[in-house]
Amino acid sequence: MQYKNKKNSTEKSTALKIVLFLFAFFIILFSLQYFAYDVYAVPVGPTIMEMTNETYSRTGSTLINTTGGSITTMVLNVTAQNLKWKAFVGNVTGRLVLSDASSYSIFDWSLSNIVGTVYATRSPELISWGDISCANKTHIGNEEFAMNHTSNPNDNISATFSSKSHESFHVGTVKIEENECYSIHTNVNNQTQSSHFEEVILYDGTNSNNGDIVYATRIEQAQTGYNTLPYDFQMIVPEMGHPSWTGSTAYYFYVELT
Repeated sequence: MQYKNKKNSTEKSTALKIVLFLFAFFIILFSLQYFAYDVYAVPVGPTIMEMTNETYSRTGSTLINTTGGSITTMVLNVTAQNLKWKAFVGNVTGRLVLSDASSYSIFDWSLSNIVGTVYATRSPELISWGDISCANKTHIGNEEFAMNHTSNPNDNISATFSSKSHESFHVGTVKIEENECYSIHTNVNNQTQSSHFEEVILYDGTNSNNGDIVYATRIEQAQTGYNTLPYDFQMIVPEMGHPSWTGSTAYYFYVELT
């Protein structure tokens, strides 16, 4: 009887050790996955070194003088600034570091060639980069409603980002496949084109409020830009489209170096 009790006790002890081992194993595995993602090269907030702002404005009239008793047939062509959109262009500098939680680095790497992506979003919440995906028509429609881009179908977000033409790239650990997201290509040399400065619309599915749309454009170092000057990135984002709107919408920027 004592042998049987001892055997049962040994079996229970062995089973308990196995359970504890499996529990510890899964805890360690979860921790490794968590920290691996946490330290993976994800987008971070950049420091803005300098910034300028300009806009096109034409308020003067055009003189037309005809003789009395005449009928003048005209075709009037006008170029007006679109106040429902705004653009950001510029260059990116940076370095890679091996740092601790207090930003003390043990080693730095300077970068002669900057490769990566610039992101902009209205959301003040921290983006969950592991949950990022392409924005679909519903997401874009919700953003149009939030930004009052529903009155004119010619220049709303859906009409602007109407095609899917872009290269594949990674957002943190998430791979965005080629031609998967709604996208545009901003102008080069004042002309439309389809080779450089592609921009896509992404979506962070973890945020419940409007504003979880994320605009992304790949960094192309010293590429000729919209005005013949060299830029690393170009992107456009929507502004509030209400006729009485006189303010400005803040965007939060991230940069990912790859």
